[in-house]
Amino acid sequence: MDHFLYRDGALFAEDIPVADIAAAVGTPFYVYSTATLLRHFRLFDEALEGLDHLVCYAMKASSNQAILKTLAQAGAGMDVVSGGEYRRARAAGVPGEKIVFSGVGKTAAEVQLALEGGIRQFNVESEPEMQVINDTALAMGVVAPITIRVNPDVDAKTHAKIATGKSENKFGIPISRARDVYALAATLPGLEVIGIDVHIGSQLTELEPFEAAYVKVAELTEQLRADGHSIRRLDLGGGLGIPYARDNQAPPLPMDYGAMIKRTLGHLGCEIEIEPGRLIAGNAGLMVSEVIYVKSGEDRDFLIIDGAMNDLIRPAMYEAYHDIVPVIEPAPGVEPATYDIVGPVCETGDTFARQRQMPPVAAGDLVAFRSAGAYGAVMSSEYNSRPLIPEVLVNEDQFAVIRRRPTFDEMINRDSLPSWL
Repeated sequence: MDHFLYRDGALFAEDIPVADIAAAVGTPFYVYSTATLLRHFRLFDEALEGLDHLVCYAMKASSNQAILKTLAQAGAGMDVVSGGEYRRARAAGVPGEKIVFSGVGKTAAEVQLALEGGIRQFNVESEPEMQVINDTALAMGVVAPITIRVNPDVDAKTHAKIATGKSENKFGIPISRARDVYALAATLPGLEVIGIDVHIGSQLTELEPFEAAYVKVAELTEQLRADGHSIRRLDLGGGLGIPYARDNQAPPLPMDYGAMIKRTLGHLGCEIEIEPGRLIAGNAGLMVSEVIYVKSGEDRDFLIIDGAMNDLIRPAMYEAYHDIVPVIEPAPGVEPATYDIVGPVCETGDTFARQRQMPPVAAGDLVAFRSAGAYGAVMSSEYNSRPLIPEVLVNEDQFAVIRRRPTFDEMINRDSLPSWL
């Protein structure tokens, strides 16, 4: 569910017409709903009620300060994967003890940054990284709390580019070697082993892969405790999918996901962490664009819009589907038109949809890309010297620009000429 609905023939973001926002900030732009962000966070929090738990929002989905602060004030922790994301979380007022540091390539400088500013735990991905964290902590005279990310070799049944839990993926330590790696960690005085981490991928639409991974984690917990390790926290990652296509079968609900966690892991008495990102932010955002031209080709019509692959790269990168709807609701019974929906970037890959049926639109009309709140603005670029597009946050009948569109002069003046020019 989201809070982008038609009223009296116009698409609204909560209590504000989307067309009014477009008139104020120009197109293209992203718009997010506070009510949807908070509703989705609370669904996860309620799903784990009865367990000691923390819901850590995966910032890589959407990391604007206003979004982070909205979720932090609701009680969310943060899952970060870089020093920059750590700084963003701290700038949004998130205390260090509610920040989890994930990612396969943590540098010594990033480890030091987090140890100085406070950290809930590092999710360790390899023995060399473990050694770096140990050495950095010892040099600072502190002890670093860690979990070790295990790779359970489970097929997440998702897109190959966002699967992370199979043996050929770069993430984590093979679960078959976990006991040896935990034994090594116990010998390093700069580390405190507190738990296990697992994350098998993103946009999962079934619970079975999660359950297969969590059963393995439960078995490993018992083994590690028998080996003398104090396993008191289980970080289960994120990955629960969202319904991008409105007519597709909906993925499992957070409540069902929570029930499965309780069934497979609840008996262990561990604190549970989960790190949802897409399900919190995805349906909380739209990308809104204006139609520039409707172009007739030899065997198809092209809908050319002012949004492009640099603004929303998911379709080009993942063949991802987004529902695309007119901002003005079509009249009942109107016959659909069929378009290839494309942007103005000089790449054939700048294509959002091929042979998509939707209500007919004309030059100057506005269209909205649904479910664009996750992996949209954060993955955008200035390719073709196109400015980053604004981000807008709506709260009931108010809206604010939370990232403005830079001017062309600002873009150009970031370049520096060498002395010989």
